[in-house]
Amino acid sequence: MDLTPARVVTERDWVATRAGTVVPIINDVRDDLGGIFETNVDHVTEEQYLEEVDAVFADGDLAVNVAAMVAILRELDVEGDYPGFVVDELLGRELAATIAGTQPLRTLGEATFHYADLQVHGPESENAGVDDLEAALAAGFQERIPGWDWTERESPFSVE
Repeated sequence: MDLTPARVVTERDWVATRAGTVVPIINDVRDDLGGIFETNVDHVTEEQYLEEVDAVFADGDLAVNVAAMVAILRELDVEGDYPGFVVDELLGRELAATIAGTQPLRTLGEATFHYADLQVHGPESENAGVDDLEAALAAGFQERIPGWDWTERESPFSVE
């Protein structure tokens, strides 16, 4: 794979064009997890998603790594899918974590990826890695975007 600045732009544009697919996944995951944890979680708009896509890709060091994982997952296909499911899970989890950011959001992104991945299934005609890619984007970006009550309060563990 040749990863150039132009390729990073191509992958960023692909991620942005998936807003109509990824944002509903984010909102479904937030609804489900909000119910499980008995809390209200704000929905995400396409505008918020696109703002965070811009933020991720504005950081060149982050952008090149995200672009590489996006490119691999977009092209990844394994005959019969099942034999290759470990690599798309590994890449999806790492992509979600990378997008989510620092701890604790990084670990939450990884965990949320596995939940989202159970909900997302692409058509047979689609490469095997694309549904994992969409789940990873949903998991990573949903951690970056405000809406969870616990992230919008001052931590009781802050030391002054």
